Amino acid sequence: MAADAAEEIRGTAHGTAPVPLSVLDLVTVGEGRTATDALRTSVDIARLAEARGYHRYWVAEHHSMPGVASSSPAVILAHLAAHTGRIRLGSGGVMLPNHAPLVIAEQFGTLEAMAPGRVDLGLGRAPGTDGATAAALRRTDRLNEGADDFPQQLAELIRFLDDDFPDGHPYRRIHAVPGPVQATSPGGVQSPHRPPVWLLGSSGFSARLAGTLGLPFAFAHHFSAQNTIPALDLYRESFRPSAVLDAPYALIGVSALAADDEKEARRQVLAAALSMVRLRTGRPGLVPTPEEAEAYDFSPMEREFVQTWNSNVVHGTADEVRAGLDDLQKRTGADELMLTANAHGGDVRLRSYELIADAYGLPTPA
Repeated sequence: MAADAAEEIRGTAHGTAPVPLSVLDLVTVGEGRTATDALRTSVDIARLAEARGYHRYWVAEHHSMPGVASSSPAVILAHLAAHTGRIRLGSGGVMLPNHAPLVIAEQFGTLEAMAPGRVDLGLGRAPGTDGATAAALRRTDRLNEGADDFPQQLAELIRFLDDDFPDGHPYRRIHAVPGPVQATSPGGVQSPHRPPVWLLGSSGFSARLAGTLGLPFAFAHHFSAQNTIPALDLYRESFRPSAVLDAPYALIGVSALAADDEKEARRQVLAAALSMVRLRTGRPGLVPTPEEAEAYDFSPMEREFVQTWNSNVVHGTADEVRAGLDDLQKRTGADELMLTANAHGGDVRLRSYELIADAYGLPTPA
């Protein structure tokens, strides 16, 4: 892999943060807002994150969810690249079974050409949606086959990124462009960078695969908290040094929302939890307002779900969120915390990242 891959993976902690802090963006759309509003918020948060010393900014692939406008990560990342200059940008992640590996290699090769040395390629094997939508994306109803084929798809994608299919392979004469083939063409000059590949997961499968291949690993603690420590342990136990990393590197996604007072934080996370209730019961929609959530008549089963869900959301004042994040990092040993703030309003999300940056004494713009 060109350049020093480990340097492009490992971040630097700033201020009093125990590890590097990053951002995961679902491009959430609240009631009364448009996707345009949500994407403008993403630009604002990315600029804030860059100015305040957050390490990377990832966008997650989801489909057929009205309240999540991140169906096309590569398109959004290109937009963010045009509005930032230093922060790492990446997918958290691209759901590889939904796509041909060559297409992803081309998309992220293009992003790398737009923002050299700043692009991460995070990959997952889940569909990022329901089964029917996944079938429409993949033009097949054999969804289990897609997940089972993930290691082969991953290997093919890496071959395209490195342009190193062996002689005799049917794809030997096929090249992902932009990519390394341009350096071997007459007069060609190629960037020394290529996007580092990360594996994402919410269970043990990708943890073990990432460890075996010596790749960095990102775990979805924000929606699979009960599996976090077992998956990280499995990753570390399975890790084999590679040309990419000589030691494990794991980040975890964390739902975190800070507000100016504890009551407001509770109001905001209740609205986000109601959105999850509707999603989990087959009624996906826009993120409701806090007022609607407060007036909603939760059933006993729904209330139990909300309590369980919100127990894994680090929320409150900035100092409370900082304490919660510090504790989580100590318990998991995560090398990086990637924060996702789910709320109805973009201003609330922006304020949360600002408050957390202040709480840790992250750099302030000159």
